[in-house]
Amino acid sequence: MKPPKKVCIIGAGASGLTAIKCCNDEGLEPTCFEKSNDIGGLWRYEDNAKDGACVYNSTVINTSKEMMCYSDFPIPKEYPNYMHNVKIMEYFRSYAERFNLLKHITFNTSVVSCEPMENGQWVIKTCDEKTKEEKERIFDAVLVCIGHHAQPYYPLDAFPGIESFGGEYFHSHEYRKPHRFDGKRVLVIGVGNSGGDLAVEISRHAKQLFLSTRRGCWVLNRVSDNGMPLDVNVTTRATMLAANYLPSRFVNYIAEKQVNARFDHEMYGLKPKHRFNGQHPTVNDEIPNCILCGRIIVVKNVTKFNKTQAVFEDGRTEDIDVVIFATGYRFNYPFLSESILKVENNRCRLYKHMWPSTVENNTLAFIGGIQPLGAINPISEIQCRWALRVFKGLNVLPNVKERENSIDQQISKMSELYYESPRHTIQVNYVVYMDDIASQIQVKPNFIKLLADPKLFVKVLFGPCTPYQYRLHGVGKWQEARHMILTLKDRVRYPLTSKQQQKESGLPIGFIVFILIISILFYYLY
Repeated sequence: MKPPKKVCIIGAGASGLTAIKCCNDEGLEPTCFEKSNDIGGLWRYEDNAKDGACVYNSTVINTSKEMMCYSDFPIPKEYPNYMHNVKIMEYFRSYAERFNLLKHITFNTSVVSCEPMENGQWVIKTCDEKTKEEKERIFDAVLVCIGHHAQPYYPLDAFPGIESFGGEYFHSHEYRKPHRFDGKRVLVIGVGNSGGDLAVEISRHAKQLFLSTRRGCWVLNRVSDNGMPLDVNVTTRATMLAANYLPSRFVNYIAEKQVNARFDHEMYGLKPKHRFNGQHPTVNDEIPNCILCGRIIVVKNVTKFNKTQAVFEDGRTEDIDVVIFATGYRFNYPFLSESILKVENNRCRLYKHMWPSTVENNTLAFIGGIQPLGAINPISEIQCRWALRVFKGLNVLPNVKERENSIDQQISKMSELYYESPRHTIQVNYVVYMDDIASQIQVKPNFIKLLADPKLFVKVLFGPCTPYQYRLHGVGKWQEARHMILTLKDRVRYPLTSKQQQKESGLPIGFIVFILIISILFYYLY
């Protein structure tokens, strides 16, 4: 019997934790190196500055608990649907404890370099962050789990005069709490999720908050129809099929009409230059309220700064005390040579956002390095499940030429969907991507088999595409998956009321027959 393959895992955040667990599931031997002294990565709040991205004190996640959990470890039903970072860390710790993951993690240890050997193994050089002692170890495969929030993007050269600005300026990466902005005139540059959150929070303390946008943005609310979480209502296979088969103009028209029904983006100064599907939308519940009551003033892009003022594209000038650049992040992999993976302007060539063609034996994979309109945890998990079976030789990747062609198509499709921006180099459709990776290991829901279970069939097709769906069949099947899918709404409601929820009524027999008929058409189309 061959000894288990040794797998090096870099990073103990959301992706690294599930990588360890999946290694154990596959009988492999994981060793995880984490630069800090704790798990959680991005979601571990610290008052002081830390390497990589860090949530601010009040951060609440944009994806709901039923859509962001690992597929065989549900988030407790009493937890709120949208969790504060403290609750997310509690979940991560429960996950690590339940599957005994901490014993595989070496903390306070950074990876200096990963070099391939002629025999196909890897030499991993690490550095103890306390003693600065370096060591080398040999591994059979490597999973890179550091995400894509590696380096704050700080485009100061795009803002003439910033060096002469007499006030304070910094990247949103450094922001923690709002109280120090009391009575100040604050300018936030950027209307992504971080920019929107910071603008809303600081506007409660600042004398005036200005929110600068170059292109505008579409704003979504966490709370959707009938009070359900947004992703529970919209992240479905039925929605995905409609988006794929209906004309893009029509899809954009419907989406824009719906978001404008909440507030007119043009009237509020946020209407973007692109259509709805041309950019990752901003999720924020309070921006329109803050604009309406004057706490936030939306302004154009900044053309230049002087000692005390910002000058905007339309000629407007404002006295400013503090500037916060919510301009996003760039990813890189300093421990890898460019001969293995070259990153330019946030672009790199990875097959299905995971596999570099430069590694002939496919023993290096990147986990969680993508930007879905949805949760990253389930994506990282399904990526790990596939990667480890490739490492074991149970799944085989296409040849290099086919992978390179696929990467070209991937880049071309992305350029058609989104406007040109470093932000849109790793964008994926959540349902499409999850199904694609799941198909590689035959765990995508099998709709032919589901015909024998009409109630489950309807939930999988028309209900939210939850992580549990990828535990219904095949390798890693989980007996509780069906129950979790059918009772999802009960867990959504649970933290909202103390009253016992009534069971959902059964589906009308006519509707079930109708679904069974169209399912056959769906099978041949999809």
